[in-house]
Amino acid sequence: MQRLRCVAGLLLMILVAGCSLPPERPFTRQDLFKTNIFSLFTIKESPDSILAVINQEGEVVVEGVDKNKKAYFVKIVSKGKELKTTYVEK
Repeated sequence: MQRLRCVAGLLLMILVAGCSLPPERPFTRQDLFKTNIFSLFTIKESPDSILAVINQEGEVVVEGVDKNKKAYFVKIVSKGKELKTTYVEK
């Protein structure tokens, strides 16, 4: 029983540590534009709506289309004082 509680507690800590947290300070449009996602992709969502989700949840995934008409999932994650982006072809 003790071992089961220990394993359950460890799994809970791993799950909580893997979750995104809101940033320490709110990001601005300038921070978002530094990622260059709007010059690389055509994104339907407005910068303000993307910022609202990042500042609330700590990350956002949007769909983007590049100049070659390929669709991508663009993930933006708040990492400390900067935003990190990841692109995955759809």
